[in-house]
Amino acid sequence: MTSALEESVWRLMHEALDLYHDSPPAADQLRHHLSRFDEPLRIAVAGPWQAGKSTLVNAIVGEEVAPIEAPDAEQVFTWYQDGPEPHATAYPAGVELPVARTANGLRVDIRRWRPAPVNDLVVTWPSRALRNATIVDTPALPAHNFDPRASQGGSTRSASGDKVLRDADAVLYLTRDGRGTDLEWLESAQDGTVARAAPVNVILVLSRADEIGGGRIDALLAAKQLARKHHRDHHVGSLCLAVVALGGLVALAGRVLSDDNFAALSTMARTSRPELEPYLLTTDRFVGEDFPAPVDAQTREDLLDRLGIFGVRLATTLIRTGSGTDTRAGLAAELVRRSGLSELREAVGRCFVDRADALKARSALAALESVLRDEPRPGSDKLLADLEHTLTNAHDFRELRLVAALQGHRVKFGTDLEAEARRLVGEGGTSTAARLGVDRRTNPGQLWELATEALRRWQEQSEDPLLSLEQRRAAAVVVRSCEGILHALS
Repeated sequence: MTSALEESVWRLMHEALDLYHDSPPAADQLRHHLSRFDEPLRIAVAGPWQAGKSTLVNAIVGEEVAPIEAPDAEQVFTWYQDGPEPHATAYPAGVELPVARTANGLRVDIRRWRPAPVNDLVVTWPSRALRNATIVDTPALPAHNFDPRASQGGSTRSASGDKVLRDADAVLYLTRDGRGTDLEWLESAQDGTVARAAPVNVILVLSRADEIGGGRIDALLAAKQLARKHHRDHHVGSLCLAVVALGGLVALAGRVLSDDNFAALSTMARTSRPELEPYLLTTDRFVGEDFPAPVDAQTREDLLDRLGIFGVRLATTLIRTGSGTDTRAGLAAELVRRSGLSELREAVGRCFVDRADALKARSALAALESVLRDEPRPGSDKLLADLEHTLTNAHDFRELRLVAALQGHRVKFGTDLEAEARRLVGEGGTSTAARLGVDRRTNPGQLWELATEALRRWQEQSEDPLLSLEQRRAAAVVVRSCEGILHALS
């Protein structure tokens, strides 16, 4: 435990354990969250049906490990964690399941868990992408995020939605376009003191970016523009840290594109554009008998499964126009770049992985709040007040909120000052050198001088009467970050 936030949370959790020592359910919940400080960050991939959750999990891992099919009646959460060998365990029974690593990825024999009920399936899979975080593939959230079976006393979130909020430290929330009822779950997720004070654990993903704009060749570009528009929206910005557009199938194809896939796409790209393009408008025409390129129907169906019709159009265009896409590796890299996966990885690293300790502290505070409200007793009011005090003074959360506000242009400074503010509050990394924008080998004396100059500059901003109240409050957050840098250096 190092930061002031972690120390405060650690103290509060142990005080709560003393208070609830005679309540096994409460004590178990508190101990569970304390143990999570030593575990990797938990990132849930959540969203409504067919939002592309499993596709995103596969794109992150770089292999086809999801979905693992479960009976329709069961709401199974699949946890993917790094490990030396592939294996799977079904809980609560703790049944070990046979795992096969095939050319297409992961296969798990789910018949072994019958007839025992299964809530969670923990899959260990060797992957560099899983070293810093456990990824959770969740059941589809209902179209309306409230359980119709809720008591007449009021609507509640669905059981699966509550489990996401309870068990995950951070959430990638997938939506087609961020409109309509898709944001209801994010709005309901802000129920509670911790959630309202620290809405800093969600990245909104426009996960069907290739469908925006009618699937035109520039659909991904249009989706990225829509993501920027959403992020600048005050309501959406209050619900998440970042908005990222992602072409899920294109991203996954870039990660797992095979030589056979590339060969078939190259063959199509050699067909004249006027002759080929009419067959790339619909899936029916693409797999039809009169296809103009010498690629058999089964191969074309495989390409549809891998890339979708938009991805096929994009890939053949990229091969035809060249620019480093005349090899499998070159095309794969360009598909990943255009898909938005690189931007999503960057956002996950910046907002989640670099802030893992703060997010795990947030999860612990949410669990503590739940215990205090569900089982009030003498002494719980004081602990609840201490919890609220901790939230109010948690600079880690203030930094994350300011990063989101600056990215979404909800708070503005001059160009140079804004770039410095983003850096100082840790947008590009939370190390002292990253915050000060210098090489990590810079000597401590130079770091101290740079931090002192930055502190003076932002103190002036925080006291400038010509700035708006919102700007001065933002500047005060930067001041506190500068003070933290100097404290670390001292």
